[in-house]
Parts: sequence; C-alpha cells; structure tokens
Amino acid sequence: MNLEKLKNKKYSEAKLKKFGFQKGNDCWKYSENIMKGDFCLNVSILKSGEVKTELIETETNEPYTLHLVEGVEGKFVGKVKSEYDNVINKIIQNCYEMSVFEFEQAIEVLEYAKEKYGSPAEYLWEKFPRNAVCRRKDNEKWYFAILSVKANRLGFDSDEIIEVLDVRAKKDMIPELLNKENYYPAYHMNKKSWITVVLDGSLNIKEIYRLIDDSYKLALGK
Repeated sequence: MNLEKLKNKKYSEAKLKKFGFQKGNDCWKYSENIMKGDFCLNVSILKSGEVKTELIETETNEPYTLHLVEGVEGKFVGKVKSEYDNVINKIIQNCYEMSVFEFEQAIEVLEYAKEKYGSPAEYLWEKFPRNAVCRRKDNEKWYFAILSVKANRLGFDSDEIIEVLDVRAKKDMIPELLNKENYYPAYHMNKKSWITVVLDGSLNIKEIYRLIDDSYKLALGK
C-alpha cells in the first residue's frame, strides 16, 4: 500500500470500530470481499500505525499479489487493483484524521475542541503544515492556535521544535498569568489579549482545557 496516503494522518480507534474493524491483542483487523467474492481483502492496522494487507483468492485460499507488482498490466489485474484501492481509500477517508503534531497534549487539545465545541482543526498555511487553528462556528473567530516553533523563540536555550498553544485571555489577567511558571507572552499573536503555553506536559491538561474554555468565551466578543 502507498504509505504516502497516510502522511500526516493517524487512525481513530472509535472510527475503526464504527467502520467494522475488530480489535485484537496487537492490531485492528478488517476483512472485505471484492471482485464479487472472488477475493477477500484482509487489513491489519498495528498499534505502531503500520498497515498490512493480504489479498486471498477465495477458491484456492492462496495469497494474490499481482495487484502490488509494479509494471504488471492487464484488464483483470487492473480491476483487482482498482477494487483494492477503493477499499483502502475508503478506510483512510473514514478511519483516519489529520495528525501533524507529535506532543501528546497537542493531540489531546484538538480532540477536546472537536468533542466539546465541534471545532475541527484547520491547517491554513501550506508553508507551515504543522500549524493549526480552531475557531467558533457562530462567528468564525479563532479561539486557539497550535504552532510548531523553535524553543528559543520562547526564551529556551534550545533550537528544538516544540508545540505551543496560543489562547485568548482577559487583558487584566495576562500580567498575573505571566508571573506564573509555564506561561509565556503570546507567540505571533497580540500580546495584550493572547497568551502562550507549551504542550509538553509542563502544564496540567485540565488547566489547559480551562484556558481553552475561557478563550472560547472570549472569542464571542467583538
């Protein structure tokens, strides 16, 4: 299978289950008949994210691989490949989500916004694919952004890439927050009304959720 299709994507266990995958000890498994039942396509998705497929000819119970061999042509092989690709594409479309972030809290934040506020992550900048925003549905105002930046941009003695959260905050509360540990002046946002935290576990996720909730309410104003 072409792994390029899975670039910047991560499977959702809930979506796998809804699609029909069965959870095993070390992977999720799914089977579907193609070519009017002449073949059975078995798909296994490992915990690591690796995807394995096996196409079995039902009459002989033997593996079929010609659809994966580069340069092999023919009407029949082409039909098998087409139906195989259709199933794989259907799984990707229904069971995978964009996942360009590495920090666990970044992924948790995006899931929280989607579940609580119905806000899908938006990747607006082609030149910066590891940046995302979430906005209110009613007025389309951003209430947070997740950005991948060099640590030294926040004053750290390192140029490693970290993932940070920009949220709105009450103007009179920003000085107080900046006096606390793990809070930083807003990166690439108005420092009078936004603030930044690092999504590396230095701040408890429940506190981050509270910041997001406050930011969501503040985004309602003008």
